[in-house]
Amino acid sequence: MEISAAGRLEVRITTADVGKRVSVRRLSEAGAGGEKFTDTVGVLTSWTDGVLLITRKGGESVRVAESALIAGKVVPPAPARRRGPAASYEELARVAARAWRPVESEWLGEWELRAAGGFTRRANSVLPLGDPGLPLDEALTAVRRWYGARGLPAYVQTATGAAGTQELLCAELERRGWVREVTAEVWTGGLAPVADLAEGTGVLLSREADDAWLARYGRRGVSGVALRVLGSGPSVWFATVPGADGPGSVAAIGRCVVDGRWASFAAVEVDPARRRRGLATAVLAALARRALDEGASAAWLQVETDNAGARALYAGAGFAAHHAYHHYREPGAAGADRWPTTSTAR
Repeated sequence: MEISAAGRLEVRITTADVGKRVSVRRLSEAGAGGEKFTDTVGVLTSWTDGVLLITRKGGESVRVAESALIAGKVVPPAPARRRGPAASYEELARVAARAWRPVESEWLGEWELRAAGGFTRRANSVLPLGDPGLPLDEALTAVRRWYGARGLPAYVQTATGAAGTQELLCAELERRGWVREVTAEVWTGGLAPVADLAEGTGVLLSREADDAWLARYGRRGVSGVALRVLGSGPSVWFATVPGADGPGSVAAIGRCVVDGRWASFAAVEVDPARRRRGLATAVLAALARRALDEGASAAWLQVETDNAGARALYAGAGFAAHHAYHHYREPGAAGADRWPTTSTAR
């Protein structure tokens, strides 16, 4: 915390610091055992009516009463990772967008409006990468109109926790009643360690997802539109581990998109009866080898915060969280329960 030359803690932030990353200490409890304090680090997204709103890395908003502040200061952006590939949020966002293309899209300033008949939120949400060219309320009205014309609820995909992410936009959406429906994390790491996880033998690679692959994918609404989304990307590979129940049976699958130095992993699914046998690891290793052959060196993936098995696997391979991402649903719209998030590993 900020300490003056006299050794006192001081509050060295003001309303002019909204939008900056700050660290604050506040009095959280006072009792017989003495005073207790709580420290919070995040982006200061507002300071109004004596209340500070700070958005943490994972997207959680913390309200801090100005009267409870003990100390506060502006802090520099989170340091770059000391291992693994360096990447800005914008680079990763654009790479991720190319790996999961919608069927149709339209630009509103620097916001991309994406639609794919309701197959997954990522392909049916706004990707805001700058200024929409309109005041926010007008931009959101245009967004709702665009999705409404397609019979879809409006979603905005945002990110928090890295330099250049959208904590301020998240706060503005929440003030307007938009509902945060999904939160996950994007992890990055070196590609070679993934290839070294297993031999990858017994894994078949193909440029197309056949009927057996799609049956194991098991998502509702896998139509022609879904096939276009799954097959989109600069260099797409589908992995299949044949099952033991005859022709057409599949024990595990996966998908990889190679895009320059980056490889992404998604749709890793394993037959529930065959889990805990290393099949997901074999799929990842085989796809990683293919990506290395095409010149990639770095990898990214999306992982659920409660997927302990996947998180342990990727942490062991040198991956670490880069940022969190969220989908905000327009006020009053029904939830899109039919839209699954794409898994990475189980």
